[in-house]
Amino acid sequence: MSFIVVIPARYESTRLPAKPLADILGKTMIERVAEQALQSGAKQVIVATDDQRIVDVLKDLNNIDVCLTSKDHESGTDRLAEVCTIYQFADDEIIVNVQGDEPLIPPSVIKQVANNLFANEQASVATLSAPITVQEDAFNINAVKVVTDKNKLALYFSRATTPWDRDNFTAKNQQAKNVDLQHLQRHIGIYAYRVSFLKQYAQLSVSPLEMIEKLEQLRVLWHGYKIHVDIACELPPAGVDTADDLQRVINVLSDRTLNSKES
Repeated sequence: MSFIVVIPARYESTRLPAKPLADILGKTMIERVAEQALQSGAKQVIVATDDQRIVDVLKDLNNIDVCLTSKDHESGTDRLAEVCTIYQFADDEIIVNVQGDEPLIPPSVIKQVANNLFANEQASVATLSAPITVQEDAFNINAVKVVTDKNKLALYFSRATTPWDRDNFTAKNQQAKNVDLQHLQRHIGIYAYRVSFLKQYAQLSVSPLEMIEKLEQLRVLWHGYKIHVDIACELPPAGVDTADDLQRVINVLSDRTLNSKES
């Protein structure tokens, strides 16, 4: 089974200017993301960007393609669709969308989501989740919840606490911080698509649910397409949104380097 990784990378970032080109121990962040993708076994890794400065930084790197795309895309998925058109990929090719701000993403989860889509022909998209283990995430609107059916197909994604345990999520239990979280899954934002679906996605209208929740994946469900969701084989660390996040990644990689030298 083969697959292609596409990494959307916008230059502009409100909270961290020029984020893709941020230095992480001598390499840009986008380069480190691409290197993780190469370790997944992808047959091709493409960085899809809207800025020539990112092209210039990556153009001479081995085994990494760079594709200059439109500045007008509203989402990374739209950018993927343009890449598929430019490269004229076959309809049955599997494309994995890896976020350009996740320099610590485990290669294993990239391969996992591609394999899951390949094995589930009824799904147009595959993604991953992880059990919610702390109460703060259960009631945090930024920790997106996903509910699936018995075949691991998504029923709904929400910022709300879903499913709501009527008998357990009482005000008393929440205050005591002893709620039962066993039915809650947090969505992990990595996706695999078939090229045939990406061509269709570019034509789909924005859905009312997507506008309410501010979750793009609800457009897929609204229009009747299936999303396969499996529990991630390895939990990806949080991505980089701020300068503090960037320093956290630098610290992690510095510790890894130090430990490898000591061993």
